[in-house]
Amino acid sequence: MDFVLDSSRSPDAFPPIDFRAQLNDEQFAAVTATPGPLLVLAGAGSGKTRTLTYRVAYLLSQGVRPGEILLLTFTNKAAKEMLHRVQDLTGVEPSRFWGGTFHSIGNRALRIYGDAIGLPRNFTILDADESESLLKQVVETEDKLFFKDKTNPRPGPLFNVLSLARNTQKSVIETVERQFQQYSEIKLMLPPFAAAYAKKKHEQGVVDYDDLLELWLQLLQKSPEVAAYFAQRFQHLLVDEYQDTNTIQSQLIDTLAPHHRIMAVGDDAQCIYSWRGADFENIMTFPDRHPATVIHRIETNYRSTPQILSFANGVLEAQPKGRHFDKELRASRANSQKPYVVQVMDDREQAEFILKRLRALIEDEGVPPGEIAILYRSHFHALEVQLALSRAGVPYQITSGVKFFERQHVRDLIAFIQFVANPRNESAWLRIAVLLPKVGEKGAQKIHAVAAEHAKLMQRDFIDALATDDVKSKVSKDARDEWANFCASLKQISDVMRTGKPDSVISTAIDGWYGDYMKGEYADYIDRLEELKALIGFAARFDDIGEMLSQVALMNGETSDRHVEVPPDSVKLTTVHQSKGLEFDVVFVIGLADGQFPGRRSIEAGDVEEERRLFYVAVTRAKNELYLSYPKVATRAGPGGMLLNPSRFLLEVPAELYQELKVRRSYSW
Repeated sequence: MDFVLDSSRSPDAFPPIDFRAQLNDEQFAAVTATPGPLLVLAGAGSGKTRTLTYRVAYLLSQGVRPGEILLLTFTNKAAKEMLHRVQDLTGVEPSRFWGGTFHSIGNRALRIYGDAIGLPRNFTILDADESESLLKQVVETEDKLFFKDKTNPRPGPLFNVLSLARNTQKSVIETVERQFQQYSEIKLMLPPFAAAYAKKKHEQGVVDYDDLLELWLQLLQKSPEVAAYFAQRFQHLLVDEYQDTNTIQSQLIDTLAPHHRIMAVGDDAQCIYSWRGADFENIMTFPDRHPATVIHRIETNYRSTPQILSFANGVLEAQPKGRHFDKELRASRANSQKPYVVQVMDDREQAEFILKRLRALIEDEGVPPGEIAILYRSHFHALEVQLALSRAGVPYQITSGVKFFERQHVRDLIAFIQFVANPRNESAWLRIAVLLPKVGEKGAQKIHAVAAEHAKLMQRDFIDALATDDVKSKVSKDARDEWANFCASLKQISDVMRTGKPDSVISTAIDGWYGDYMKGEYADYIDRLEELKALIGFAARFDDIGEMLSQVALMNGETSDRHVEVPPDSVKLTTVHQSKGLEFDVVFVIGLADGQFPGRRSIEAGDVEEERRLFYVAVTRAKNELYLSYPKVATRAGPGGMLLNPSRFLLEVPAELYQELKVRRSYSW
């Protein structure tokens, strides 16, 4: 194996850059810092990308060759953007750098030196579907009955469990206990599956996405020659969004840079992705792992008004002492109005307030709809807002997924209700029947035809006819074990539908066969279950199940993206997680009640710090106006509701940093 360094190329000559004139004092200090371990704490809206870009240009101006710089990012888009900006500044082409995502750089390294750990250079990278398919084969070889139990994770969710364990370097059992409690009873079965899956990949000379990190780290740890080559080649490491690194990514950075010439750029206050592997401790312990670290703070914010930033600083001041880096955002803009804290009676009144304010902003004040965002902790918090906007004909775009009633699990549950309400509804039947093992559309149609004929011949209720032996004989062998429970659930829904209220019907459907099905189908089962429970409060406003179903159908018909093209300049609805990195003239943050934001599970676990950081991210998306609303009553709890307290995050902020608004109830729908 040959290790060759490109030392023949002389430093590039390019027009001098006036770094002092083009950067503020904080950025200039970081960009021109002496090489070594550097932790750049870049606050929201402070010019993080600009700092990284100019750092690369500065290193080039000091005689560092492009091939000696490694730039690690979380998206290829970010890497391309930075390197093209460098080209604009210096004329040095992006192709001369090693820059990209951790995974793309890992692939590049393994293609060159993977044979040092027995990996063929022509290895194939499996996509998500191929990875799940191979895992399915392995599991069925180990335990042919595992996937027969619908409460066990299917290949997709199972892959998610194993992937998170690998990226956090935790055992599969610990990962299940911490984040996938619906699989606790089978946790001991999963480690052998993981081992068999790894063995099969090795035998076939294939890797999955996670292997690009795991095997890259293994290569550096097991081949001192390769590790020494990379340490010598890459004299400078620059890492973007360092707070989002997982355990393997942090270990890769430390291993690649025994010389400690690392510039890690990030913000501990914006670490909000632990659920997908990000480790808050990576940024907090960076100075411990890299002695003599120099910390640079970039705190001048070019996005928000001083009043919004004062509120954001108030959020950070409530963090536990010693568990964060001190920082204080400073505004470069002129004074404006304070954020508004809005108390409403319930979710419907919250939606009405937002609708009225939206109309004033757009029609009277000239704010472009695309510059307005409504942010929420979880999808179901936006249900009433979606209903209000749809009824009022206000175009909106959900940038973090699909509309509530178009989400797959919501449509599934509604289909159960639709079918029981009208068994002749073959569309609803097809949607729920194909959820059974090995039941396709043709098989579902055959079952429905036999059941209809049997019900007519025997003068029986259609739902009762489904459970008869004559109908069961037409069900695929793989589905027969579940058929009895499937039919029993439909019968329970039918019984409640005759005598109960719509909210009771929804609750019964959630507790039935479909609730168990979701455990195996979705790794984020607990979150989706919360969303379905939100339907209980929605259903409570109706006296008749038919009326509720009609309203759902009308809303889907009015707002479905398949029929109506959403104008690009539309109001944005998104989760706070998906809003990170974005900015808007006006921001509404809704559902700010304890148990909603922060969420109930975080409160019960006694750890709300990531939720507080999430609130900080939400607040700092706003440029000009910020509205923070909370309901006094949780309508999703059903008739009468449940009393709520304002979010502790609101109560922690000094009252002089915001102004209160109270609205009057006047909606009529």
